[in-house]
Amino acid sequence: MSATQTTTSQTFTDAVALTECAPEVFDRAFTATTQPCPWPKAYGGDMVAQALVAAALTVTDGKTMHSMHSYFMRPVDIGAEIRYEVEVLRDGRGYSTRQVRGFQNGKPVYVCLASFAAGEPGGSFQASMPTDVPAPDTLPTSAAYLVDRSPATTAGTMTESSKAYWSGGRSFDMRHVPGPVYLTVEGGRSPHQAVWVRPYDALRPVEGLTDAQRDTAALAYVCDYTILEPALRVLGVAWADEGLVTASLDHAMWFHRPVSMDDWLLYAQEAMSVEDGRGSAVGRFFTPDGVLVATVVQEGMLRAGGAA
Repeated sequence: MSATQTTTSQTFTDAVALTECAPEVFDRAFTATTQPCPWPKAYGGDMVAQALVAAALTVTDGKTMHSMHSYFMRPVDIGAEIRYEVEVLRDGRGYSTRQVRGFQNGKPVYVCLASFAAGEPGGSFQASMPTDVPAPDTLPTSAAYLVDRSPATTAGTMTESSKAYWSGGRSFDMRHVPGPVYLTVEGGRSPHQAVWVRPYDALRPVEGLTDAQRDTAALAYVCDYTILEPALRVLGVAWADEGLVTASLDHAMWFHRPVSMDDWLLYAQEAMSVEDGRGSAVGRFFTPDGVLVATVVQEGMLRAGGAA
């Protein structure tokens, strides 16, 4: 990707454009293609969002996904096909359950359980949105932060392709509080950070999906980009540091309320633990007016060779 390429959300919509195929293992099967990125292996959010869509395409009675629990088992090739096999475990009046396995090169690379709910009347409560976060329009874009920095003048492993990717190659505008951790750890070794996120442009229709299903998939897609960053912060490690190797290990997500991806969402995050080469963090998505729409918990591998 060129650093001057126009920012667009099409990377995401291309990722979740699935094609149905003949199942080899379970009840239904679909193929999808991982999207370009400047790292050795594909972005984990590709698998989470693609599996979500594969499961959703097998639920036709109006239920909506309320949770999914994932494991990443092997690195996945970039720009290559993954086959998602969906097992229909249960269809009940109130809930439906699916298992999804992703296969590449004949081996399982990803697995998840997904649950769908019809919904019913009941009480309502939610965690509160942080109140001390600056508005997104007051914060620099990733491109603005990186514009005067070049690989030739930057310590670490930033390349022109990684700069272009961080600046505009991820489908979503992401604005960090207290600041990004691309090149240095802005804001010190705090276990907390917040990221405002919004698609670069209006999300395109995706064949076979309602707008609501597409927007839920978008939330699952974007959540993996930054959820391990609070763990990097407490280590004092930036993405460009020499020797850093990360990988998503497992991931859980709960969808509390409907979401529309046509405005900013605040992704409030906190590191929970860093130990034995693994970091865990929790994140919550809020609308600008404070409605909690989703919660994420993720553990990842952190091999931070330069950590103090």
